[in-house]
Amino acid sequence: MAEGAPPIYRRDRRRLPAAQRRRQIIDVATRLIADRGFWGVSMQDIADGCGLTVPGLLRHVESKVGLLIAVLEHRDIEDALSLRSHLGASEDEVPLDWGGRGPAGVGLRRLCEATMRRNAIQPEIVRLFTVLAAESLEPAHPAHTYFARRQQVATAAYTALAAQLTARPETLAKQIIAMMDGLQLQWLRNPESTDLVQEWQIAAEALFAAFTEPASS
Repeated sequence: MAEGAPPIYRRDRRRLPAAQRRRQIIDVATRLIADRGFWGVSMQDIADGCGLTVPGLLRHVESKVGLLIAVLEHRDIEDALSLRSHLGASEDEVPLDWGGRGPAGVGLRRLCEATMRRNAIQPEIVRLFTVLAAESLEPAHPAHTYFARRQQVATAAYTALAAQLTARPETLAKQIIAMMDGLQLQWLRNPESTDLVQEWQIAAEALFAAFTEPASS
């Protein structure tokens, strides 16, 4: 078995409850897509990883596109819960879908550092989103709309929080997102020699220092 490949389960293993089987399918699909991209993974690959036939897999997910959507929706929920934990915030402060307003009671710099601390312990998930974000630049990609909206929502949320710091909040928001994405890419390429959180903290000092003027009243 290739290093890093998901285990191939025997097809005669015991039946799993539907919810547990669906979670297994999402986990296997997440690993494979993070490694190979959406176009590089077949339903047969995912079925093999779960010990299912393709028809058996399709009883739990309608299609490959449907599975991709399920993976992304699952990650959105899991990442929101994880971010809430890293912030030590309540459900009211960081709801699962806080839209483009920014989470209540959380400052921009605190949010950014918590995000990078969360991402530093889940390289497979960061790789998943990095690979899919690049693939989905193609308008025909099934995640094209998802990632376009994801960028818009993130920019709007960071802009709302940056408005407390500078008269150029959208510029700061875009630079923060670009810096985060760039540092994460470097970290994925050289994880042994890159401390993602430390690199972000150094970058944040420069970024936030450049936007010290108060916002217009």
